[in-house]
Amino acid sequence: FEHGAAGKEHENLIRWTQMLPKQPPVQIFNTGILSQSDGELTRHYAKYGFNAFYMKTAFVNGGHDYQSEQTRKEDPINRFGWGQVGDGYHETTRYGELEDDEARKTSLGVVMRNWHPGPMGFQLTSDAFTYVYTKALLKALDLIEKDMSDGIDPREKWSASERPLLLKNDLPEPKQCDPEYCVVDEVPGCLNYELPTFGNWGPRVEDPEDDLNPYRGEAQKWDVWRTKNDLWYMVGKQDTSVFKDREDQEICRHLDACGGISAQKAKNGMVVFRLPKMEVGLVVICGCCGKDVGQSLFMNNQNIEISYNTVPIDRKDWDIWPTKKCVRILKRFPISGRESQTPTGHAYLAVKVLKDMDEPVRISHVITL
Repeated sequence: FEHGAAGKEHENLIRWTQMLPKQPPVQIFNTGILSQSDGELTRHYAKYGFNAFYMKTAFVNGGHDYQSEQTRKEDPINRFGWGQVGDGYHETTRYGELEDDEARKTSLGVVMRNWHPGPMGFQLTSDAFTYVYTKALLKALDLIEKDMSDGIDPREKWSASERPLLLKNDLPEPKQCDPEYCVVDEVPGCLNYELPTFGNWGPRVEDPEDDLNPYRGEAQKWDVWRTKNDLWYMVGKQDTSVFKDREDQEICRHLDACGGISAQKAKNGMVVFRLPKMEVGLVVICGCCGKDVGQSLFMNNQNIEISYNTVPIDRKDWDIWPTKKCVRILKRFPISGRESQTPTGHAYLAVKVLKDMDEPVRISHVITL
């Protein structure tokens, strides 16, 4: 679910998911108009199940003249303005038609609440995805039925374990993503302190006393930190009123929580990450909390030092990437010097507090490729 254009990121994701054991197809839900970039990618990667749904394009394709309605001199209407009721075809959703409460019925007819869709927008979207997946399900049943008629066990033919593992040379040439990062045989690894988190970790915090830790003997006293959300955080008003006095109210708690590994004082020393096997040598760290903390927490923070294989990395070589909360520490493997050497077989990233800070530095993610 998104708005705006992100063709490079979409292609990265499409290609990387094909290297996962079950190769899940990537489905994009965008609230706007179909972009040329995703149209190109949909055609290029159709055989891998990639699909992109653009909500506003779907409304326009229904035939309603939104442009004339919005630009007319008398009573112009922007159907996609925040809080606008009615999509040009209906004034409320199907279940809104069953409501006796007029205020509720009107609320259910909102197309866009803000930058998020309202009930009317989500109804169209859910209908579209339901149609696509139902059509796919029926096609799958036809294939299974044919196999059974031909004496083939579909459990063997269609088992995920029987799918061929794809490598970079099995995929078509990229259209938009950076070949250095998307034409690869391994997916990126990530250490993520946010909750909930699924899958296998990539980097990990090294034991300060481990014999292989190249920083052994130095202070390594960073702490894992997570937001302590109230039980009713992000719980709807109706659910809150129903469950607030019940013994099983804990089932309402959202699992979502921001987090990071954190330090503020020089006595905390450093945190050392043992990095996994990498194909490119890309190393990225992201901060918590906020969407644009990369500058303040890392780029402009003279109170920290970041080193790779015990060699401090000049911050002029860092850049904000791929979002404003993250900093790319290494673009690729060093090719000379001590930093290019891994005598223990592992590469290490260390972030060290040099001076006491007014605010803690919090690392939410460490990403490698």
